[in-house]
Amino acid sequence: MTTSEETKLSMKLLIDTTARKVLFAEAEKDCVDFLFHILSLPVGTVTKLLKEKEMKCGCLPNLYASVENLNDKYIQSNQCKDILLEPKSSAGNITSVPFLLLNDVLTSQKTFYCCSNSSAHFTVSDDPSALCPTCRCAMSRNLTYVAPPDSNEAKAAATGGFVKDVMTYMVTDDLVVKPMSTISSIALLNKFSVRDIAVLQEEVVSFGMEEALELLKASFESKTVLTSVFMSRIKVEK
Repeated sequence: MTTSEETKLSMKLLIDTTARKVLFAEAEKDCVDFLFHILSLPVGTVTKLLKEKEMKCGCLPNLYASVENLNDKYIQSNQCKDILLEPKSSAGNITSVPFLLLNDVLTSQKTFYCCSNSSAHFTVSDDPSALCPTCRCAMSRNLTYVAPPDSNEAKAAATGGFVKDVMTYMVTDDLVVKPMSTISSIALLNKFSVRDIAVLQEEVVSFGMEEALELLKASFESKTVLTSVFMSRIKVEK
Protein backbone atom coordinates (compact mmCIF):
# COMPACT_ATOMS: atom_id res chain seq x y z
CA MET A 1 0.00 0.00 0.00
CA THR A 2 1.20 3.49 -0.80
CA THR A 3 2.21 5.69 2.06
CA SER A 4 1.47 9.01 0.41
CA GLU A 5 -0.84 11.60 1.89
CA GLU A 6 -3.51 10.45 -0.61
CA THR A 7 -3.81 7.11 1.16
CA LYS A 8 -7.31 6.57 2.54
CA LEU A 9 -8.37 3.95 5.05
CA SER A 10 -11.92 3.15 6.09
CA MET A 11 -13.72 1.76 9.12
CA LYS A 12 -17.36 0.92 9.78
CA LEU A 13 -18.50 2.61 12.98
CA LEU A 14 -21.40 1.50 15.16
CA ILE A 15 -22.87 4.62 16.76
CA ASP A 16 -25.23 5.04 19.69
CA THR A 17 -27.29 7.96 18.36
CA THR A 18 -28.85 8.65 21.77
CA ALA A 19 -25.53 8.92 23.61
CA ARG A 20 -23.86 10.38 20.50
CA LYS A 21 -20.83 8.16 20.82
CA VAL A 22 -19.03 5.48 18.83
CA LEU A 23 -19.39 2.06 20.48
CA PHE A 24 -16.88 0.28 18.28
CA ALA A 25 -15.61 -0.01 14.73
CA GLU A 26 -15.14 -2.86 12.32
CA ALA A 27 -11.66 -2.52 10.83
CA GLU A 28 -9.57 -4.43 8.34
CA LYS A 29 -5.88 -5.30 8.55
CA ASP A 30 -4.62 -1.96 7.20
CA CYS A 31 -6.38 0.07 9.91
CA VAL A 32 -5.14 -2.21 12.69
CA ASP A 33 -1.60 -2.08 11.26
CA PHE A 34 -1.71 1.71 11.44
CA LEU A 35 -3.03 1.75 15.02
CA PHE A 36 -0.40 -0.72 16.20
CA HIS A 37 2.27 1.29 14.35
CA ILE A 38 1.57 4.17 16.76
CA LEU A 39 3.20 2.12 19.52
CA SER A 40 6.48 2.01 17.58
CA LEU A 41 6.75 5.78 17.18
CA PRO A 42 9.41 7.39 19.42
CA VAL A 43 8.27 10.32 21.58
CA GLY A 44 10.49 12.67 19.56
CA THR A 45 8.76 11.68 16.33
CA VAL A 46 5.27 12.09 17.82
CA THR A 47 6.20 15.51 19.20
CA LYS A 48 7.62 16.64 15.87
CA LEU A 49 4.53 15.53 13.94
CA LEU A 50 2.05 17.22 16.25
CA LYS A 51 4.23 20.34 16.54
CA GLU A 52 4.41 20.70 12.74
CA LYS A 53 0.59 20.48 12.54
CA GLU A 54 0.27 22.97 15.42
CA MET A 55 -1.55 20.38 17.52
CA LYS A 56 -1.04 20.97 21.23
CA CYS A 57 0.52 18.12 23.19
CA GLY A 58 1.46 19.55 26.58
CA CYS A 59 5.02 20.72 27.20
CA LEU A 60 6.75 18.29 24.84
CA PRO A 61 6.97 20.86 22.00
CA ASN A 62 8.90 23.14 24.37
CA LEU A 63 11.30 20.32 25.20
CA TYR A 64 11.71 19.53 21.49
CA ALA A 65 12.36 23.20 20.67
CA SER A 66 14.91 23.37 23.49
CA VAL A 67 16.97 20.63 21.86
CA GLU A 68 16.55 22.24 18.42
CA ASN A 69 17.74 25.62 19.66
CA LEU A 70 20.57 24.41 21.89
CA ASN A 71 23.94 25.39 20.47
CA ASP A 72 26.04 22.41 19.38
CA LYS A 73 28.87 23.53 21.65
CA TYR A 74 26.79 22.33 24.61
CA ILE A 75 26.29 18.85 23.12
CA GLN A 76 28.64 16.03 24.07
CA SER A 77 31.16 15.37 21.26
CA ASN A 78 30.01 11.77 20.94
CA GLN A 79 26.33 12.72 20.73
CA CYS A 80 24.08 14.14 18.04
CA LYS A 81 20.86 16.14 18.42
CA ASP A 82 19.20 13.98 15.75
CA ILE A 83 19.15 11.09 18.22
CA LEU A 84 16.43 13.07 20.02
CA LEU A 85 14.96 15.08 17.14
CA GLU A 86 14.93 12.33 14.50
CA PRO A 87 14.80 9.11 16.57
CA LYS A 88 14.63 5.73 14.92
CA SER A 89 11.63 3.49 15.41
CA SER A 90 12.18 0.15 17.10
CA ALA A 91 9.98 -1.42 14.40
CA GLY A 92 12.21 -0.41 11.49
CA ASN A 93 11.77 -3.78 9.75
CA ILE A 94 8.00 -3.52 9.40
CA THR A 95 6.87 -2.61 5.90
CA SER A 96 3.56 -1.93 4.13
CA VAL A 97 2.01 -0.09 7.08
CA PRO A 98 -0.43 2.69 6.06
CA PHE A 99 0.84 6.20 6.84
CA LEU A 100 4.29 4.74 7.51
CA LEU A 101 5.63 8.18 6.69
CA LEU A 102 4.26 9.34 10.03
CA ASN A 103 7.73 8.29 11.09
CA ASP A 104 9.87 10.02 8.47
CA VAL A 105 13.04 8.43 9.79
CA LEU A 106 11.67 4.89 9.72
CA THR A 107 13.55 2.60 7.36
CA SER A 108 12.55 -0.75 5.92
CA GLN A 109 15.95 -2.25 6.64
CA LYS A 110 18.48 -2.35 9.41
CA THR A 111 21.54 -0.13 9.05
CA PHE A 112 24.88 -0.59 10.76
CA TYR A 113 28.11 1.40 10.67
CA CYS A 114 31.78 0.52 10.84
CA CYS A 115 34.97 2.51 11.37
CA SER A 116 35.44 5.27 8.79
CA ASN A 117 39.21 5.09 9.18
CA SER A 118 39.94 1.41 8.61
CA SER A 119 38.01 -1.63 7.39
CA ALA A 120 40.39 -3.76 9.45
CA HIS A 121 38.72 -2.62 12.67
CA PHE A 122 36.08 -5.28 13.05
CA THR A 123 33.49 -3.51 15.16
CA VAL A 124 30.01 -2.32 14.20
CA SER A 125 27.42 0.07 15.64
CA ASP A 126 23.86 1.11 14.85
CA ASP A 127 24.75 4.72 15.69
CA PRO A 128 26.89 6.72 13.20
CA SER A 129 28.06 9.03 15.99
CA ALA A 130 29.75 6.17 17.89
CA LEU A 131 33.55 6.14 18.09
CA CYS A 132 35.72 3.22 17.03
CA PRO A 133 37.20 1.64 20.18
CA THR A 134 40.49 0.98 18.32
CA CYS A 135 41.30 4.36 16.75
CA ARG A 136 38.57 6.67 18.15
CA CYS A 137 37.45 7.69 14.66
CA ALA A 138 33.75 8.06 13.89
CA MET A 139 31.99 4.83 12.97
CA SER A 140 30.12 6.42 10.10
CA ARG A 141 30.81 4.07 7.17
CA ASN A 142 27.43 2.67 6.17
CA LEU A 143 26.85 -1.08 6.21
CA THR A 144 23.51 -2.50 5.07
CA TYR A 145 21.98 -5.46 6.86
CA VAL A 146 20.70 -8.19 4.52
CA ALA A 147 18.36 -10.77 6.05
CA PRO A 148 18.68 -14.40 4.89
CA PRO A 149 15.79 -15.55 2.65
CA ASP A 150 14.33 -17.93 5.22
CA SER A 151 14.54 -15.63 8.26
CA ASN A 152 11.50 -14.48 10.18
CA GLU A 153 12.33 -10.87 9.28
CA ALA A 154 12.31 -11.66 5.56
CA LYS A 155 8.95 -13.36 5.95
CA ALA A 156 7.56 -10.40 7.87
CA ALA A 157 8.76 -7.99 5.19
CA ALA A 158 7.20 -10.11 2.45
CA THR A 159 3.86 -10.30 4.28
CA GLY A 160 3.87 -6.70 5.42
CA GLY A 161 2.38 -5.05 8.45
CA PHE A 162 1.74 -6.43 11.93
CA VAL A 163 -1.44 -8.54 11.83
CA LYS A 164 -2.69 -11.23 9.51
CA ASP A 165 -5.21 -10.43 6.81
CA VAL A 166 -7.56 -13.27 7.74
CA MET A 167 -10.50 -11.54 9.38
CA THR A 168 -12.15 -8.31 10.50
CA TYR A 169 -11.07 -6.72 13.76
CA MET A 170 -13.06 -4.86 16.41
CA VAL A 171 -11.69 -1.51 17.60
CA THR A 172 -13.46 -0.01 20.61
CA ASP A 173 -13.75 3.70 21.34
CA ASP A 174 -10.84 3.44 23.78
CA LEU A 175 -8.71 1.56 21.20
CA VAL A 176 -9.03 -1.98 22.51
CA VAL A 177 -8.38 -4.16 19.46
CA LYS A 178 -9.53 -7.78 19.16
CA PRO A 179 -10.77 -10.18 16.49
CA MET A 180 -14.37 -9.40 15.54
CA SER A 181 -16.99 -11.84 16.78
CA THR A 182 -20.74 -11.87 17.39
CA ILE A 183 -20.20 -12.68 21.06
CA SER A 184 -17.83 -9.72 21.51
CA SER A 185 -20.32 -7.39 19.82
CA ILE A 186 -23.21 -8.50 22.03
CA ALA A 187 -21.06 -8.26 25.15
CA LEU A 188 -20.12 -4.69 24.27
CA LEU A 189 -23.75 -3.70 23.67
CA ASN A 190 -24.61 -5.13 27.08
CA LYS A 191 -21.72 -3.23 28.64
CA PHE A 192 -23.16 0.05 27.36
CA SER A 193 -26.71 -1.00 28.32
CA VAL A 194 -28.02 -0.76 24.76
CA ARG A 195 -31.53 -2.24 24.85
CA ASP A 196 -33.02 -0.76 21.71
CA ILE A 197 -31.10 -1.51 18.52
CA ALA A 198 -33.14 1.18 16.78
CA VAL A 199 -30.84 3.79 18.36
CA LEU A 200 -27.82 2.25 16.63
CA GLN A 201 -26.47 3.60 13.37
CA GLU A 202 -23.77 2.21 11.10
CA GLU A 203 -21.47 4.67 9.36
CA VAL A 204 -18.48 4.01 7.12
CA VAL A 205 -15.80 6.66 7.54
CA SER A 206 -12.68 7.13 5.47
CA PHE A 207 -9.64 8.95 6.73
CA GLY A 208 -6.29 10.14 5.44
CA MET A 209 -3.15 11.66 6.90
CA GLU A 210 -4.89 14.55 8.69
CA GLU A 211 -7.31 12.24 10.50
CA ALA A 212 -4.47 9.82 11.21
CA LEU A 213 -2.64 12.61 13.06
CA GLU A 214 -5.84 13.44 14.96
CA LEU A 215 -6.12 9.78 15.98
CA LEU A 216 -2.49 9.86 17.07
CA LYS A 217 -3.08 12.97 19.20
CA ALA A 218 -6.36 11.71 20.66
CA SER A 219 -4.77 8.39 21.63
CA PHE A 220 -2.59 10.33 24.11
CA GLU A 221 -5.39 12.47 25.50
CA SER A 222 -8.71 10.66 25.40
CA LYS A 223 -10.53 7.49 26.44
CA THR A 224 -13.05 8.05 23.63
CA VAL A 225 -10.74 8.33 20.63
CA LEU A 226 -13.10 7.31 17.83
CA THR A 227 -15.88 9.53 19.16
CA SER A 228 -13.48 12.48 19.52
CA VAL A 229 -12.16 12.20 15.97
CA PHE A 230 -15.18 11.10 13.94
CA MET A 231 -18.46 12.09 15.66
CA SER A 232 -18.29 15.72 14.56
CA ARG A 233 -18.08 14.53 10.94
CA ILE A 234 -21.12 12.26 11.09
CA LYS A 235 -24.75 13.24 10.56
CA VAL A 236 -26.78 11.33 13.12
CA GLU A 237 -30.08 9.97 11.81
CA LYS A 238 -33.16 10.84 13.83
